[in-house]
Order: sequence, then C-alpha cells, then structure tokens
Amino acid sequence: MGTTVSSVSTAFGSRVSIEQVEEGSDLAPRFDASGLLTVVTTDAESGDVMMVGVMNAEALARTIATREAHYWSRSRQCLWRKGATSGLVQHVLEMRIDDDQDAIWLRVHTAGTGVNCHVGYRSCFYRRVDLTSEEGIPSSSAALLFCETHKIFDPLAVYGDAPNPTKL
Repeated sequence: MGTTVSSVSTAFGSRVSIEQVEEGSDLAPRFDASGLLTVVTTDAESGDVMMVGVMNAEALARTIATREAHYWSRSRQCLWRKGATSGLVQHVLEMRIDDDQDAIWLRVHTAGTGVNCHVGYRSCFYRRVDLTSEEGIPSSSAALLFCETHKIFDPLAVYGDAPNPTKL
C-alpha cells in the first residue's frame, strides 16, 4: 500500500442528476462550502461509534486508495492518517456513502489495542449526557457521565509533546 501523494487522484465524478447521485453507481460526493464531508466511523465488529470526523477530497481519495482512514483535521488544518503517531491505524473494511453523497460511514478495525480516541479511551464517545434532569428541562450545565471507566493508554506516553488537537 505504498500510495504516494502524487499518485492519489482527488477527482471524483460530476454530479449531473438527482437520479445519478441517489440511484447511480458513480461516486460523486458533495463537499460542503469548506470542501468537507462528515464521516462517521464505527467498529466493524461491535458497531460502536468510534469517532466522527471530516474528510476533504484528498482524505477521501487516500482512504479509498490505501484502505486506511485519512481525515482532515479542522483544528490543525492538515490531512492526517489515523494512527500515524500512535500506531492505532484504522483499517477500513467497508465504506458507505449516504443517499445524497454528503456523508461517509466507515466500518473499521483499529490496529493495536483498538483505541480510537486521542484522550486514551476506546471511543471518542466515552461520556454520555445525563438526561435525568428534573422535569426534562434543558440546562446549559447538563452533567456528563462516563460510559468508559478507564483509559486504555496514557496519551502522554503515546503522543509525548505533540500538540493536543482539542481547541478551546
């Protein structure tokens, strides 16, 4: 899988009709105004959501060419291959696109310990919103409850002094 930057085409089919987009066999993705597609990534075995990210045309083309998940990092403003630093590469077993071709679903097997979150948890969705508030009144201070009880790895040991991608 030695695909190089110059050998990856980022050109996709033109969108010529609703029928072609919704019922045809042409990959003709609709990138948003920022040139991005939403990507939902799930564990191929359990079906659990591991993360939600975005791809630009290059990330989509590289993912197809290498069968390894590539994303566009909005916080770092660069292309990144999941696992390039940690070794926790997402091997794509199946890629689906939604009806109007503006969202991608990846079913992956993650190398190593199967961790997908840079914080050290298995999934980026390691907390849930407490929906048991009194009388169902929405609150801007809703509590977060941990679904995953422990980290699989220590982020400092894996990433060292690499900048944290989370922005305030």
